[in-house]
Amino acid sequence: MSGLPFPRLSPQVLSDDGNELQFCSTCAFSHACLSQGMDKSALKELHVLVEHIGPFHAGEHVFREGDPFEAIAAVRAGTVKTCVTDRDGHEHVLGFHFPGEVIGLNAIDGHRYPCDAIALDTVMLCKFSFPKISVLAAKVPGVQRELFRLLSRDIGRAALLAGDWSADQRVAAFLLGMSRRLSARGFSATRFQLTMARTDIANYLRLAPETVSRVLRRMQDDGILAVDRREVELLDQDRIEALAAPILRD
Repeated sequence: MSGLPFPRLSPQVLSDDGNELQFCSTCAFSHACLSQGMDKSALKELHVLVEHIGPFHAGEHVFREGDPFEAIAAVRAGTVKTCVTDRDGHEHVLGFHFPGEVIGLNAIDGHRYPCDAIALDTVMLCKFSFPKISVLAAKVPGVQRELFRLLSRDIGRAALLAGDWSADQRVAAFLLGMSRRLSARGFSATRFQLTMARTDIANYLRLAPETVSRVLRRMQDDGILAVDRREVELLDQDRIEALAAPILRD
């Protein structure tokens, strides 16, 4: 799927279940295992505890706040939104999860999911039994490190937007972060679709929806990016990186 604009996906990716030696191309833990010199033949336990589930269609819940925690899931295709609803019925978006990323890690402590996970488009998942993967992590150091890395990354993303950043900086950091995350999974780094609504982006960035729309229009007028409905193309990588630098810090 190299270079395809997200969320377009080659049909073979969804049918790719690997083989006796290789993991499927979207396995969240494959590189952790392979880095230890272990393939499927040496890790039959991992093959047993992976279950492909879906499709979930736009608006359907993958899990709900309060559901018992039994498994984590890696996104295989599509986008999943995590959110909570306060006592007044207002939704608060916690994050968006793309192919290769894991949802459910924030349920480890309380043994129940502390948020909702909702499909934003057609979503396919790989479900991992957490009790079994915990046993595996004790046996394979690479899997344990991968779990810690995923937890650390989620905590880091949650803290990124806590500062007193401008609207332009927040939007730029969101777009550049999305670009990097998608590029790491083989999608185009410069062209992708915003599979989430503008209102969801605004909610996540703690901005008003009209502010997000205004910033996108201004960036388009300035030649930084091109926007066609939900399609975005990053035209001036240097300028968007400069805007995002105070938040992303790399």
